[in-house]
Amino acid sequence: MPGPFSDPCVFIPLAALLGLCVGSFLNVAIHRLPKMMEREWLEEAAALHGDTLPDGERLSLSRPRSRCPHCGHTISALENIPLLSYLALRGRCRHCKVPIGSRYPLVETLTAALSGYAAWRFGSSPAAIGALVFLWAMIALAFIDFDTQLLPDSLTLPLLWLGLAFNLRATYIPLADAVVGAMAGYLFLWSVYWLFKIVTGKEGMGHGDFKLLAAIGAWLGWQILPLVILLASLAGAAIGLGLIAAKRLDRGTPIPFGPYLAIAGLIAFFHGAALNVYLTTATLLSS
Repeated sequence: MPGPFSDPCVFIPLAALLGLCVGSFLNVAIHRLPKMMEREWLEEAAALHGDTLPDGERLSLSRPRSRCPHCGHTISALENIPLLSYLALRGRCRHCKVPIGSRYPLVETLTAALSGYAAWRFGSSPAAIGALVFLWAMIALAFIDFDTQLLPDSLTLPLLWLGLAFNLRATYIPLADAVVGAMAGYLFLWSVYWLFKIVTGKEGMGHGDFKLLAAIGAWLGWQILPLVILLASLAGAAIGLGLIAAKRLDRGTPIPFGPYLAIAGLIAFFHGAALNVYLTTATLLSS
């Protein structure tokens, strides 16, 4: 007999509510993961030289409790309710009244909306669970890379393996397509990286981009990769030009590719098959 979660009127709101809570956690991960990585690199570098770093407060995803970056006020549980607390506090710290960044409600709202959409798109099924995991990782990676030009292995590599795991039973694509997708995704950007470096002597992208495209290939298969590259390139060009026009970005400033791969990966996850059919049909009609 179908359970209560099989009812879309129950499953979709619950998925959106879960996404709202996960979005709050993603805000923490987006802020802390790069700092944790930096601390780890410094410790490794110090160990190589036989030194030790001065003792300091160690960050994790759970400790210490969140604080206002301006006054150090510890955020209470009532001040940390996703979205509602931001609205109740009118976007300001309760203690020092300094504005809270709009990034926090943006991430929470985006995660909630996409989680609800994934529940509607796939229904109560393993495919919906995988879709939630995929989109949560894409959101975290996009914002981390946009801020720091880093794509943590602690996110990209588990995402790759999870894609293969979900496709063991062909949840989205046959396993063989997933394996080839992971290989092709990595090798394509690896080849572009080395070709660009040989021609210009410069590094055009980071190694994290290889792993992110490999992860997308593991979830969606090798057939979707040309579409992902096309969408990422278009998104990067459009957003980059928009930021330059708005004087938010200088022409010589490196632009991370990860956020646009994440955007393209999400579009392809939900609508890749239809877009591939459309592009193929348009190509045939124009030839």
